[in-house]
Amino acid sequence: MELRTLGRTGVKVSPLCLGAMMFGAWGETDHDECIRIIHRALDAGINFIDTADVYSRGESERIVGKALAGGRRDHVVLATKVHGKMGDDPNQFGNTRRWITHEVENSLQRLGTDWIDLYQIHRPEFDTDIDETLGALTDLVRAGKVRMIGSSTFPAHSIVEAQWVAERRGRERFVTEQPPYSLLTRGIEADVLPVTETYGMGVIPWSPLAGGWLSGRWSTETPPESRRAELVPSRYDMSIPGNRRKLEAVDALAKVADSAGITLIELALAFVVEHPAVTAAIIGPRTLDHLESQLPAADVKLSQEVLDQIDEIVPPGTNPNPADAGWTNPWLADAWHRRRSLRGRSV
Repeated sequence: MELRTLGRTGVKVSPLCLGAMMFGAWGETDHDECIRIIHRALDAGINFIDTADVYSRGESERIVGKALAGGRRDHVVLATKVHGKMGDDPNQFGNTRRWITHEVENSLQRLGTDWIDLYQIHRPEFDTDIDETLGALTDLVRAGKVRMIGSSTFPAHSIVEAQWVAERRGRERFVTEQPPYSLLTRGIEADVLPVTETYGMGVIPWSPLAGGWLSGRWSTETPPESRRAELVPSRYDMSIPGNRRKLEAVDALAKVADSAGITLIELALAFVVEHPAVTAAIIGPRTLDHLESQLPAADVKLSQEVLDQIDEIVPPGTNPNPADAGWTNPWLADAWHRRRSLRGRSV
């Protein structure tokens, strides 16, 4: 695969990053099969792997660690994340110095490595000062446990705030952002992607297949199964207008892919990596067949005509379903932030 530079770091990575969320209890439970998938991805030219402590409560990290044992670790840019709830203790969570400095040790042990190439804050947390978070991460970089730091699913204003705080306080800065981005989730084109370009950040989008919507399995004739609608109704319940709009868009995008002589999966992945701000799309295969269907996208180049057709179906900077944004704005979700009369109670 043709390698790309990760932001301004000088580090070279493949345009497809292997996401490990589906390795373990959340997806493929056979560790040997997961390792086969990882090795196949590496053999195909992928040199970038992304996981997180919260994926199957650490099981994903352990699987990745086993797959990279025996000499493969040195040739992989390894990324993981911290923030998600890892236990019943309320302090086993978040972006605090206390939790970050504790949890990085657990991730290092599970991954079987002495260092993490890219350590990311999985979600913003507004009751923890960003300087507290950056200070803890800076100490990890200076201790040699982490090489680079990044953010994930941060709104544009939080990305800017983190950059300013890093400059003013002499902290390490976030060099990457990991947002949701796909043919059906284009909202970040309006603000997040311009900001990341301004600051020279690498961008590694998650869910480029829009949570399965762009896998080719679903259409207006075969909508998502009822189980998904029960688990995540905001994203899959077909009684919601935004989800019906997504299914209509999928039908139209499938026709564009057919006319271009490629699969819908290839169209979706090629679209994401076409954006000049994007470094690599994170693919999350659960099976070897899933991986094999996604690998060819690294060599697909979309014509201007195809890109224009995509813009007509899903206009730039829009999300057919706002629930797919990956982040809920607390100033909109909780009336406490908007109503003076409620300020007598706690958030």
